[in-house]
Amino acid sequence: MATTFIDKARISVKAGAGGNGCVSFHREKYIAAGGPDGGDGGSGGSIILQVDDNLSTLMDFRYKRKYVAENGVDGAGQRKSGKDGKSLVIRVPRGTLVRDLETEEIIKDMSDDEPFVLCRGGKGGWGNQHFATPTRQAPRFAKSGLPGESQEVVLELKLLADVGLVGFPNVGKSTLLSVVSRANPKIANYHFTTLYPNLGVVYVDDGVSFVMADIPGIIEGASEGAGLGHDFLRHVDRCRLLVHVVDVSGSEGRDPVADFDAINLELRQYSPDLAARPQIVAANKTDIMADEGLLETLRAHVEALGFPLITVSAAAHQGTRELVYAVANRLRELPPVTVYQPEYVRRPPKVDMSEPLEITVEDNVYLVEGPWLQRLIANTNFGDYESRNWFDRMLRESGLFDRLEAMGIRDGDLVSMYNLEFEYQH
Repeated sequence: MATTFIDKARISVKAGAGGNGCVSFHREKYIAAGGPDGGDGGSGGSIILQVDDNLSTLMDFRYKRKYVAENGVDGAGQRKSGKDGKSLVIRVPRGTLVRDLETEEIIKDMSDDEPFVLCRGGKGGWGNQHFATPTRQAPRFAKSGLPGESQEVVLELKLLADVGLVGFPNVGKSTLLSVVSRANPKIANYHFTTLYPNLGVVYVDDGVSFVMADIPGIIEGASEGAGLGHDFLRHVDRCRLLVHVVDVSGSEGRDPVADFDAINLELRQYSPDLAARPQIVAANKTDIMADEGLLETLRAHVEALGFPLITVSAAAHQGTRELVYAVANRLRELPPVTVYQPEYVRRPPKVDMSEPLEITVEDNVYLVEGPWLQRLIANTNFGDYESRNWFDRMLRESGLFDRLEAMGIRDGDLVSMYNLEFEYQH
């Protein structure tokens, strides 16, 4: 059986490129030499992630996988700068982890309300107005804009809930959630599983509440990918407390102790940390219980393991308030919901320097351009000492400085690369 719930998606994102600078000279009657007035190109739009609490799945990313922000507009004469490209805001559910596709490292945990810039737009190129000096009064060159950053990432949804309901399908988790909260999950008597994790806010007293998630029913083999269970186990990762719902009615011939142990085995195989999470056992369907011995056997088993057991009948609204108060009291003793810290460190890009750079000399300025140099500058943080050293090393390895010296460059001559200009030192 297929599910339309999407909790993991791979997408490709690309920020906009900066607009090109303009070569222009001021022309006005009675003004013989108005000078350069070429405007700068606009900056490219960035890719920005924003939490949207109206979203509960990553369904939107199933059919749209590529996201591209607007490029900046080229500059114009009369010192007119080009318009900046519009940033593209991508909305994701709260609790979405953003991972680098290649390394699987966490880039960002989208659990707060602050927008996150995933890819920065390229800077616009300078117009020729920037290159005028007392000795170079009519520069006939401008600079191209820089490319925007691009990346392939994996979005992974991990629900932000204090409490996770776990248990076999059809034990009454959805009914329990609907009774103790304002959630309206789909409830039916079937043996497969809820297709969507449902979230509900449980109000205990004035100023006291918690978020409970009905995790779709785990089946045996879920930790190895059987059924839907493996897809949804990740949603329990953040829960501070598990409420383990067990059917003790005996109406379907199931053994409550065997069911309890089977679910905990799945949790251990998926994550030892998850299996160590505190649990409260909710013995459900007591109103139709045929053999009270099943309940007492389960009680002895779970209490010997250190878990409290509370008897409830979600359908008959029996024992549910007692369960809610027990959960609230336990949550007061537990640390807050996990927020994952970023692990990702941007690596220097792989630079293919096989394509030769174009070098021209204009008004004693050495102009250097080329696609790989453009990408190199866009990915270099010139405010960081190690990044500057890496940039210098790449230029030397490319043979650029040897070519400049063969062309007659001297110490103190200007080298211009896009929006970077420096004096040459041997």
